[in-house]
Amino acid sequence: MTSGNPNGHHPESDMQLVPDQVAELAAELSEAQTTSRRRKLTRQLTRLVSKSRDASVRGVRSGGEQSLRTIRSGGESSVRGARSGGKASLRTLRSGGKAAWTGVQAGGHLAGRGLQGLGQRLTRQTLDMAPKIPIRSIETLRAQYPGRDTEELASAVIDGAARASAGVGAAIGAAAALPFIPTLTVELGVETLTLVAVELKLIAELHEIYGQRAPGSRAQRMISYVWSWADRRGVQITASGVAVSAGSPLWRKLERRLLTKASKGVLSLAPLLTGAAAGAAINHRETRKLGNQIRADLRKLAGDPKAISG
Repeated sequence: MTSGNPNGHHPESDMQLVPDQVAELAAELSEAQTTSRRRKLTRQLTRLVSKSRDASVRGVRSGGEQSLRTIRSGGESSVRGARSGGKASLRTLRSGGKAAWTGVQAGGHLAGRGLQGLGQRLTRQTLDMAPKIPIRSIETLRAQYPGRDTEELASAVIDGAARASAGVGAAIGAAAALPFIPTLTVELGVETLTLVAVELKLIAELHEIYGQRAPGSRAQRMISYVWSWADRRGVQITASGVAVSAGSPLWRKLERRLLTKASKGVLSLAPLLTGAAAGAAINHRETRKLGNQIRADLRKLAGDPKAISG
């Protein structure tokens, strides 16, 4: 098999591993019972960001070098045309300029596109990641939290997810203390994907706790929980599954929700460690709020007469 890189390694292979790594790491963070354990896991997240950033930097540099070669080639063509004089010179000058501009656009694609493709990429990665997130069954949860009733179990799960989200914000903020601008979407992408994994796990386990597990296979259930995440509601239990395809209403809603999530993560990228503090606080609050929203809706779906808003 050939490779576009002399050492046989392609940067895109790094990014393809992110959903798998994030699914497992987010689950461990949510279940971590001690501060030391959470710190160890967030250091792993920081390393994942660095690895993804390195892959992005290699792509930016490769594109930049190609852009520079094209600019030089276009400029040389322009000079040769100018020497020949007349209309031929003008045509060549224009052609060289267009070639140079095309090179700039192509070379700066990775660095300059910003959030343009982030929503679509995050949507694909979320749908790929969701079925891989480890979910605790109600039996496992009761064994881990013996003697707790339904509401106490729900509170424990929400607390764990909120702490995990805070740790994610702090880790990304620390990793981006001195950000390299063309890779900001890398930090945003990894943070957003990890937070979504934490929250999908939270939603799935709340459904377990309130006896409202979504129907179907594991993969089908997790897609239902993706819908629940995007819609901020519990899953309506029906016999039909949930289909997600590019351009479908769920895809569009999920993409918008993911971009909104990513935009809130920008504060994590503030200079020094102010971003880490802001990211931790915002993520903790947002995950807790989501957990309480889903819990309130699941109470209603379960027919709890004491159901109240979160």
